[in-house]
Amino acid sequence: MQLRFPFLLSPAPAPAPVPAPPPPPPAPPAFTIHFVRMRRARRYVMRVRPDGDLRVTIPRGGSKAEALRFAERHLAWAERQRARMIESRRPAAVDSELRARAAAELPPRLLALAAQHGLTVNRVTIRNQRSRWGSCSSRGHITLNFRLMLMPPEVREYILIHELMHLEQANHSIRYWRLVEAACPGFRDAERWLKKHGPSLF
Repeated sequence: MQLRFPFLLSPAPAPAPVPAPPPPPPAPPAFTIHFVRMRRARRYVMRVRPDGDLRVTIPRGGSKAEALRFAERHLAWAERQRARMIESRRPAAVDSELRARAAAELPPRLLALAAQHGLTVNRVTIRNQRSRWGSCSSRGHITLNFRLMLMPPEVREYILIHELMHLEQANHSIRYWRLVEAACPGFRDAERWLKKHGPSLF
């Protein structure tokens, strides 16, 4: 006997398409780590450099392996610091104006200080240096960072004297620091200011 159904079965609905999973978030940019041994350091210290790399200080008796583990434990902190640094960067137009001011004001002041101390500067260049405030070559060529214009005048003056004294002593020996102190008695206050506020100027 054949059964008759009073209705027709409709075909089963096709399963709804499964949405594709969202793409994974981009991996955070890798850090380049620069390890620096300091005999006077008492502990491991990590800082984010102006160029975005990490600087890890290894204390006396420490090891590079432990310094690397220290850096890995604090990578989240480093990411936050680098993000803040990027957000706080000045517009390019502001930096262009600062660089123009530096080119107009810093060389005359440097040459005046050189004459005051009986020194000869053969050339002055203003640059966009990423990790130093200035430099002095053996040929009397002094390079200055345009960001010196963001410092208090007395700190800026110390940087100029710091580089000028390298014309007398091309190192950071005790004799060199005696020359700096004689020319700039308040240099320690300037150094403290730079250590505290300098990184924020980049």
